[in-house]
Amino acid sequence: MIRRRTTLFTATALATAALLLQAPAHAQSKKDTLVLAMQLEPTPGLDPTAGAASAIAEVSLYNLFETLTKIHSDSRITGLLAESWTVSPDLKTYTFKLRRGVKFQNGEPFDSAAVKFSFERAVGKDSVNKDKAVFANIERIDTPDAHTVVLNLKNGNVDLPFQLGQGTAIIVEPKSAPTNGTRPVGTGPYKLDAWNKGSSVVLSRWDGYRNAKDVKLRRVTIRFISDVAAQAAALLSGDVDVFPRVAVQRSIKQFEGNKKFQVIVGGSRAKTIMAINNKRKPLDDVRVRRAILAAIDRKAVIEGAVDGFGVPIGSFYVPGAPGYVDTTAINPFDQAKARALLHQAGVTPPLELTMKLPPVSYARQGGEVIAAQLAKVGIHAKIENVEWAQWMSGVYGQKAYDLTIVSHVEPLDFGNFARPGYYWGYESQAFNELWTKINATVDAGQRNRLMADAQKMVAEEAVAAYLFQPTFITVANARVKGLWKDVPLSVNDLAAMSWQ
Repeated sequence: MIRRRTTLFTATALATAALLLQAPAHAQSKKDTLVLAMQLEPTPGLDPTAGAASAIAEVSLYNLFETLTKIHSDSRITGLLAESWTVSPDLKTYTFKLRRGVKFQNGEPFDSAAVKFSFERAVGKDSVNKDKAVFANIERIDTPDAHTVVLNLKNGNVDLPFQLGQGTAIIVEPKSAPTNGTRPVGTGPYKLDAWNKGSSVVLSRWDGYRNAKDVKLRRVTIRFISDVAAQAAALLSGDVDVFPRVAVQRSIKQFEGNKKFQVIVGGSRAKTIMAINNKRKPLDDVRVRRAILAAIDRKAVIEGAVDGFGVPIGSFYVPGAPGYVDTTAINPFDQAKARALLHQAGVTPPLELTMKLPPVSYARQGGEVIAAQLAKVGIHAKIENVEWAQWMSGVYGQKAYDLTIVSHVEPLDFGNFARPGYYWGYESQAFNELWTKINATVDAGQRNRLMADAQKMVAEEAVAAYLFQPTFITVANARVKGLWKDVPLSVNDLAAMSWQ
């Protein structure tokens, strides 16, 4: 009996010891893969300098490609490829000291020549960079040595450090630049493993990255899920770990009450608008555009499109932005005024228009609400649902539309009203002169006053129907760390994410 008990004790002790020996290794092995989801797939590729879709930078920015500066969730700006910078009092000369020892993923060195190439490429005759005007303001680029870049501007620009942290300002390796859309080569912490068109993008940690040991996620799969019900189902099933800017407004309670999830509700600098094709008759008549705006009840649109997760706006600017003024009273909801304006413009109801809607839920749901509102004043908006690639080519590219709904997520894009040939077809010499004056103004107070004038001008001219500033929702596994709350620009900073 004694011998039998001793044997049992020994066996138990050995098993316990084995478990204890295994415990530290188990505790140290953390999960290093993650599945993140986005509503839209990047179009036409992964180079954010080659397309206007914000989804491109959501995959690429700070992950595949890097910029001189980096924008954070709280809108702070720090150095990324630039260690530091100085600026002259007139804001016309920016001197950047570059980070040393950085390489591109093809082994080529990052240096001042690459910066010069990237910025000159952005303003080249073949460039389709949506922020081309930012780089056109650079009069001369000096590279006194491999680690110094001096940008000499035509007009002072207080916003330049922010603009150089956006996707349109990525630094590219010259030889790889033509194929960055499908075979991206950057200096970022991740490289492209696979792109399964219509389904997902797979990124893997680049071991050659200068801070690779600090990047916790070894592999990230980014899935594309546009259907609202499928978004919620993917989160609930655990198929998706993180879904930034997810469209679960109507089902948010099931996540808020579940300890498996974290729900982050944050602000944005985005503007959701119903764009109006100012070049098409009778939409080229400001009275018709004002009639359209007067027919729209913004509060009802916000409820119908995003279940109340938005703030009404009256211009292409949002609360919290420098120089913001409330312009919602310029074109208030007034159906009688809408009918009167149409009559003044000589429009005999019904006015037949097309409304082309991309696949995002706020556009499809908001479009139904607006179409019903327009019908009450004699405007028949025929809804045509299109896929994102069709929207980019047909609406944005060919301007083949009357009305469309879309969110402009870039924070510093008011200059779109001065862009020749832009998709909403607005051309105003008065606005162009005002915008030139804004860009040449260094004093912050005076600049803000001029920005107020610009907001009022595009509101009064009813270039678009300005609907709301969206409040973005992120739903994620409760153990994921490093997620952004506020969203000054649409980006997924994967190197900042990890598992608890």
